[in-house]
Amino acid sequence: MTGPGAETKMQFLFALRSKGVTDDRVLTAMEEVDRGPFVRGIFTDRAYEDMPLPIACGQTISQPSVVGLMTQALQVSPRDKVLEVGTGSGYQAAVLSKLARRVYTVERHARLVREAKQIFEAMDLANITTMVADGSFGLPDQAPFDRILVTAAAEDPPGPLLAQLKIGGIMVVPVGQSDAVQTLIRVHRTETGFDYDELRPVRFVPLLEGLGKEV
Repeated sequence: MTGPGAETKMQFLFALRSKGVTDDRVLTAMEEVDRGPFVRGIFTDRAYEDMPLPIACGQTISQPSVVGLMTQALQVSPRDKVLEVGTGSGYQAAVLSKLARRVYTVERHARLVREAKQIFEAMDLANITTMVADGSFGLPDQAPFDRILVTAAAEDPPGPLLAQLKIGGIMVVPVGQSDAVQTLIRVHRTETGFDYDELRPVRFVPLLEGLGKEV
């Protein structure tokens, strides 16, 4: 698998920095994870542009700067166990795998899980567990999590996910109506409850319950 050339990589990282991704660990992780294999079909030549692109099952791969900003907001440390809700292409999970001890990622579309697993194996990312599941319920068997990242928009931060966050943990989730502008929220779980920070406007597919239909 050949990755992007040096100039393409420099432009890619410059675009991330110019959008506010300044955390060195996050930038290094995004430099190490080639976005190319996660983009398929007619859009492969646009893999290194800072734009969202369509993938299978009516989903999208988020634009790199949003992946970077969400990852930065999550403040992942090397000992953390992370839950990602919405595997999609697998790109976000691959970036998280460079920063965390363990990444669990769930996706309602079995085809996306199959394709993401193939890429993770090819990239030798052994600390990612990928499974087909209804992400709105999280992964109670593996809870609690140090960090939770949700890559689909909910009207409110989902209760089951809040319950699976460790005290001292952080969740980043887009909140808002699916057809309107959403807000990226960072939730800190404290000894007494939850603190919420509004980070920036975003646009994500809605967080849906149930499993996707096989295509």
